[in-house]
Amino acid sequence: MTRVTKILLDEKDMPRQWYNIAADLPSGLKPPLGPDGKPISPDMLAPVFPMNLIEQEVSTQRWIDIPEEVLEILARWRPTPLHRAYALEKALKTPARIYYKNESVSPAGSHKPNTAVPQAWYNKQFGIKKLTTETGAGQWGSALAFACSLLGLECKVFMVRISFDQKPFRKLMMQTWGGICIPSPSNETAFGRKVLAETPDTPGSLGIAITEAIEAAVTDPTGQTRYSLGSVLNHVMLHQTIIGQEAKKQLKIAGEKLPDVVIACAGGGSNFAGLSFPFMIDKINGAKMDIIPVEPTSCPTLTRAPFVYDHGDTGKMTPLLPMHSLGAGFVAAPIHAGGLRYHGMAPLVSQAVIDGLASPMAIDQLECYKAGLLFARTEGIIPAPETTHAIAATVREAEKARLEGKEKVILFGFSGHGLMDLTGYDKYMSGQLTKHEMSEEEIQKLLKDVIATHPAP
Repeated sequence: MTRVTKILLDEKDMPRQWYNIAADLPSGLKPPLGPDGKPISPDMLAPVFPMNLIEQEVSTQRWIDIPEEVLEILARWRPTPLHRAYALEKALKTPARIYYKNESVSPAGSHKPNTAVPQAWYNKQFGIKKLTTETGAGQWGSALAFACSLLGLECKVFMVRISFDQKPFRKLMMQTWGGICIPSPSNETAFGRKVLAETPDTPGSLGIAITEAIEAAVTDPTGQTRYSLGSVLNHVMLHQTIIGQEAKKQLKIAGEKLPDVVIACAGGGSNFAGLSFPFMIDKINGAKMDIIPVEPTSCPTLTRAPFVYDHGDTGKMTPLLPMHSLGAGFVAAPIHAGGLRYHGMAPLVSQAVIDGLASPMAIDQLECYKAGLLFARTEGIIPAPETTHAIAATVREAEKARLEGKEKVILFGFSGHGLMDLTGYDKYMSGQLTKHEMSEEEIQKLLKDVIATHPAP
């Protein structure tokens, strides 16, 4: 056997710095705004985040050192393997060489601990005792509970109700790591009680859960609680860039130069940013490369929503962020890719799309599950429903390469395994899932107030 299936790095080869694309975006990044429409100051975020993370949030420094203690924890599973998908290539009869960066090997089963660990560490350094957060599919809530357990912090997670019901084992994962997980909307916050009074049968949304988590943090009379977010914000994108930096080194070892196509699923943007931003700097500097964020047709934030200033949460407790948004009141259809149901997109990812550095794609859940099954039956790992979006786009690109007769290097992010998400596979295989695409009328209705009342970027 001469071929290499897994490209591995030593722990000493882990990146020692995070890459901050804010230093290199051609058009720069527009500032978040307060209720008065004026840019917010860092101290206005202080009740929600510790100042050491706020400094990263507003930084335009290209490289930021990773603390040694954070590296020691990340080294429990990093560097993650880069796999050559030989069996998938064979099944697709493609001349393309397909690689995937396997983030499912983390203790929580996804890429999320890459930012959960540093966020918990920075909060602890600042003297914080407890973190609150939201979670959709439960990947982020699990990761933060894991990180808090290692660093001795309390953790409370507001989980979108539909996912709480669909994925009971995620709740048990959080509890195993000492976290508290409650369905959102809940009776624990004033906003949750308001939503339940108005729509008692709501499936919940990430926007609602974010409001509850922020409210729980800022109303702690001891001042020892802060809020933690698993995607969207600049410092979260920053922490995830360890993925793409490792992948660059691994592709070089595999004898490849740069990939022709980089693909990752995108919900709030952190998984996509983590893989793609370290390659985006090459594209900024002239490299020919297609970079594709993939989202569901039932939540078409990048592909169909406008670039606007909007709140990151339904209760409008966050600043106005410059991003592609379906409106903070958006409640997604209860698709099984719970991590891709967020109404907005990270400002850094949104700006990268505006600058022409990324070309978004939306794919229906039926095509995604079909690709997920193909991957499981060739490569062997059962992918998370979110991850199947990246696999479906990879299948499209590989088939295109076959039709064109072109050798291409395709890199995609395997963001997490689906062992806690088998209910979705059950529904797909038994024919219970249907195609779902938002109508233009629905989108315009959701955005009417946003466009009328918020300043334009």
